Amino acid sequence: MEFVPAPAVHRVLCADCGTPIVPNSANLCVGCLRNSIDITEGIPKQSSVSFCRNCERFLSPPQTWTLARPESQELLAICLKKLKGLNKVRLTEAHFIWTEPHSKRLRVSLTIQKEVLTSTILEQVFEIEYLVQHTQCADCAKLAAKNTWKALVQVRQKVTHKRTFLFLEQLILKHGAQKDTISVKEVRDGLDFFYSQRSHAIKMVEFLTGVVPVRSKGSEQLLSTDTHSGTANYKFTYSVEIAPICKDDLVCIPIKQARQLSNISPLTICTRVGNSFQLLDPSTLQTCEVSAQIYWRTPFNSLTTVTDLVEFTVLDIEPSGPVRGKWVLADAQVAMSGAFRSGGTHDDSAMMDYESSTISNQIFHTRTHLGAILQPGDTALGYHLTNANFNSDDFATLPTSRIPDIILVKKAYPNRRKKSSARNWKLRSIAKEAGEEGETGSGRGVVGRMGGRDQKKVEEDYELFLRDLEEDPELRGSVNLYKAPKDEKMSDGTATASTGRRKVQYSMDVDERAPEPVSHDDEEHGEEEPDFPDVKLDELLEDFDDMTLGESKET
Repeated sequence: MEFVPAPAVHRVLCADCGTPIVPNSANLCVGCLRNSIDITEGIPKQSSVSFCRNCERFLSPPQTWTLARPESQELLAICLKKLKGLNKVRLTEAHFIWTEPHSKRLRVSLTIQKEVLTSTILEQVFEIEYLVQHTQCADCAKLAAKNTWKALVQVRQKVTHKRTFLFLEQLILKHGAQKDTISVKEVRDGLDFFYSQRSHAIKMVEFLTGVVPVRSKGSEQLLSTDTHSGTANYKFTYSVEIAPICKDDLVCIPIKQARQLSNISPLTICTRVGNSFQLLDPSTLQTCEVSAQIYWRTPFNSLTTVTDLVEFTVLDIEPSGPVRGKWVLADAQVAMSGAFRSGGTHDDSAMMDYESSTISNQIFHTRTHLGAILQPGDTALGYHLTNANFNSDDFATLPTSRIPDIILVKKAYPNRRKKSSARNWKLRSIAKEAGEEGETGSGRGVVGRMGGRDQKKVEEDYELFLRDLEEDPELRGSVNLYKAPKDEKMSDGTATASTGRRKVQYSMDVDERAPEPVSHDDEEHGEEEPDFPDVKLDELLEDFDDMTLGESKET
């Protein structure tokens, strides 16, 4: 086979540096060609993007506000639209370069190509820095003014506590129902939610109907009308009333309605509240579920609430009946806490004499549904009906033989509560209104802003709500609990004198209740209960404190 040599490649010297190169139309090497020709000319190396801190949207040319997460494709598209001169080159690659989240800077790396000479394509990589300018979009500017809302949802519940709204606040946060809310205002018996569109208010009413037993009514007010075009401007108001029945309340159902509800005993306790509430007869374990439609047809109120619960000491308990789910029927002998106290020192003898005169030493026999969790020596909370006087016609019509002396509701953990230890979890809360100052400017959540004489009562209700979350896994599963750092653990005790909350992302607050010091005197009251319902670590969510652009993370 005959060998054919490859054709020789003729090379010339670069006109600037003298390096041998393949001939081209400019007779320049790549390095000299880049030095003499800049293909990024006409493209600005610095620019700016507008960011609204209220709604967390970026301004996309020409005048469109778009929601975009940091280093997302949407944000990259907005940044590229801000550049002039990209239509004259070919963009081959673009990506973000990491910057500090609160630096107010965005860095983008671009790779472009351009034909500089005949059949000569030059590629170049360069960076562009964007300054994030905080501004206010037209929608937020309109909402910042007064009297700009178009729809209002008034949520009310005629009870003496705020536990329902504390639970409702957590449900709203878990399902993201607060995202369209302009502002939230606390009133005496509930909350007011303001919206810019009627559809958002209707959506909130539908959400409330699905999570709590409510009845609603809508109304509208004419603001202005145009006779020429036939258009009118209205404000819409939706009144939502929550049934005044809460978990662990003692309820006396009207006899006629009790017969319709599977002939259940009229004297029951409420064990669960959702879009309907479930009632339980603790003496037979018979249950019934009352829907919102049935309740509002013939409404009734609670006889008493958890604030009237009395501590009892379990002397003896013996399961003697059926089992229904987690409830076990049992016969129990109980006495009021401190009824048989005989010890003490000389210093507290006067206090013990006073207690012995007010606390009965009587032993009560009752039937309870807590046979699965109560043991002799435990402490249980219940209603003392021996000398109770209720303003209820339905209760007055009950025969004396059907009214027990006491009704046990739930198990209590007094020794653990006296330790005042810190909880390893925390809750989020809807933040205060934007620009709100004065006595509510400390960053409180939506419940408890009114302050004044009601503040102490709200803090007591909040502590009861936290205990309900700890002691009821079913209730705990319906809300989001977050892991608390060591310096942000929530206090576990009856005394919650002050509440501090700090502002975080997405218009929320995170509770920072500081743990109270442990008293050595409290440690002498007894050992901790071994079955105290601690919240497990796998039930907690990670609290990602991603601050918005331009906001420094508070420590």
